[in-house]
Amino acid sequence: MRSYRDLPALRDALETAWSAETSTRWTKDVPALGQCSVTALVVNDVFGGDILKTRTPQGVHFYNRVGARRFDLTASQFDEPVSYDDLPASRAEAMADTSPAQYQALRSRL
Repeated sequence: MRSYRDLPALRDALETAWSAETSTRWTKDVPALGQCSVTALVVNDVFGGDILKTRTPQGVHFYNRVGARRFDLTASQFDEPVSYDDLPASRAEAMADTSPAQYQALRSRL
C-alpha cells in the first residue's frame, strides 16, 4: 500500500479500489456499498485515529475519527444522511464485519 498525504487523496484512491473483491455488496452503481468496515480499517492503518460505529436501518456502520474530525468515506452508499452515534469500535469489531481476504484485497489495490 502506498502512502497518502491526506484523507481526500485516500478517498479518491478508494473509489477506484473498491470492488466485489473488497465487499460482497459492492455494485458498479454504488461502489461504497458494503465497504464501511474494510475502509475504516484501512483509514485507521494510514492515519491512525479511532474507528467509530453507528446504527443505521441497514445495520452497524463503521467510519473514522482522525484528530477531532469525523471521516466517513463510505457515506455515499446511503440515500439519506447518516445520524452518527460516534460509538467507539475496535479493529476486531470492524474486522468481524469484513474478512481478512477483503481487507488484504483493499490494501493491495491501494
